[in-house]
Amino acid sequence: MLTEGHPIPVVLGAGGIRRDKREGDGATPAGLWHPRELRFRGDHLRQRPRSLLPTRPTRPEDGWCDDPEDGRYNRPVRLPFAPSHERMWRADGLYDLVIVLDHNTRPRQARRGSAVFLHLAREGFAPTAGCVAFRRADLLRLLARLSPRTRIHVG
Repeated sequence: MLTEGHPIPVVLGAGGIRRDKREGDGATPAGLWHPRELRFRGDHLRQRPRSLLPTRPTRPEDGWCDDPEDGRYNRPVRLPFAPSHERMWRADGLYDLVIVLDHNTRPRQARRGSAVFLHLAREGFAPTAGCVAFRRADLLRLLARLSPRTRIHVG
């Protein structure tokens, strides 16, 4: 990723980049995406992150529906939640900072991919399940520049 001509290393999905994103393929979807909001773990950060994005703290009961058969597919949900979902309150720290993207939102299509976020990278910069992951310091620096008008090109 480039910001003002300076490269920022990122990790993509283990399935590479795909124009034809499918739920569970492990690929990062190709396209032009916009950040919609920032979610953060207040208990894991020293201060509230600075951002031009709408910002909200993540709570233990926050989830994200990834069940293509459910009407809440690719939307935030409150746990407990019976259909398949991701927990946003994670012990591994990957979602301490999460930028929700507008991938597969208008129109929302079943099986076209859910929970595609910008978030923190795993130890050793291991591939994601389809998101774009950053080192903590890089994502914090980038947050100050992101707004809902920012265009993120994956391709």
